[in-house]
Amino acid sequence: MRFTIVLFLCISFVSSAQEEIDTNSYPLDSTQVFEEEKDTLHSPKKAALYSLIPGGGQIYNHLAMPKGKKKAFWKIPIIYAGLGYTGYKFLQNHALQKDLKEEYLYRSENESPNLEAYASYDDQGILTLFEDARRSRDLMIFAFIAVYGLNILDAHVEAHFVNFDISKDLSLNIRPSLQGFRTPGLSFNLNFR
Repeated sequence: MRFTIVLFLCISFVSSAQEEIDTNSYPLDSTQVFEEEKDTLHSPKKAALYSLIPGGGQIYNHLAMPKGKKKAFWKIPIIYAGLGYTGYKFLQNHALQKDLKEEYLYRSENESPNLEAYASYDDQGILTLFEDARRSRDLMIFAFIAVYGLNILDAHVEAHFVNFDISKDLSLNIRPSLQGFRTPGLSFNLNFR
């Protein structure tokens, strides 16, 4: 019983909230007008999706900015440098970890060092180096993900500012004021011209 009452109220609310559109005030193909309006807006969601390919969202934002404000392209080399560095250090630490593991396994079977580079280390030193290489490798995985995520976040946030107008005629006036003829305060007036 309660379910039918709630369902009835929801249906009546939805039906009363719908507005009828007067088709005489629109051209015959009104869907085309809405699609054109929608496509002309700069979308932060599109910028984030384009950033799945690193730098794609920054290029999308750069192309959409007005002529005097274009500045998003300079971030692309930084993104690729961050991804390249973290990827390189990941591979380097992974290879070092594999070498140290092989060295430790060889020492446990043969009681002598395999590689000359690690001859001065004892078994505990090899294990310590192995743990350091593993920790650094895992840190580089997180750093790579962080750089990639910041790439997407930067494109999404900057897309909100593509059409943000900062004109030279902005002014802020700060004046003392009285609230209720008793409490002193400050009045802030921001003017857009």
